[in-house]
Amino acid sequence: MNQPALSGKRILVTQADVFMGPDLCTVLAEHGADVIADTQAMHSPHAPAAALAQAGDIDALVINLAVPAPTSLATEASDAEWNDTFAALVHPLHRLVRAALPAMIARRSGKILLMGSASALRGMKRASTYSAARGAQLSYIQSVGVEVAPHQVQVNAIAQNFVENPTYFPPEVQANPKFQQRLAREVPLGRLVGAREDAAFAAYLCSDAAHCFVGQVFPVCGGWVAR
Repeated sequence: MNQPALSGKRILVTQADVFMGPDLCTVLAEHGADVIADTQAMHSPHAPAAALAQAGDIDALVINLAVPAPTSLATEASDAEWNDTFAALVHPLHRLVRAALPAMIARRSGKILLMGSASALRGMKRASTYSAARGAQLSYIQSVGVEVAPHQVQVNAIAQNFVENPTYFPPEVQANPKFQQRLAREVPLGRLVGAREDAAFAAYLCSDAAHCFVGQVFPVCGGWVAR
């Protein structure tokens, strides 16, 4: 009988109570992983390293970071909005990766997966601050992925939009007729990508079957980016 794809793998999921966190933890565990669900905020400069130290040895790090998306016009976006968004999405990413990599490089094994956003791949009105931060995330992952590939460490990202999750597409949004019209108009799939569908792809990217991906950004958005 085949073992689950993630059997014996210890996987740390950050901010596990928001965005994709709950479904990631469930699906990763179903695939056999020993999931460490960290729910602390990552705003403190010391929090990422502390989370890695508390988790101990891990085989994979799933970086799940979320913040309510600002909707200011570019001419109205304040320095505080810009700085707060980057502090929530970009700075913790670097600190988490910096803390996780030394052990992975030393043993020549490990995976880091960012749950990012496709908002960085297609222009949207009133999203300049959020898209800039999400774009910085993806550029960082691409660069680090190439840098550490010779050490047999894989660093990649899922760039998602129109994926079911409680942070950006809660039930009240999904039930809004205007949102349903937007979904039909903008998303070729014609529906939200299911949270478990997205999490199952994340599980695959954390598995030993996915050793060949280097600094890749995978859009998961029901074809929205292709429009």
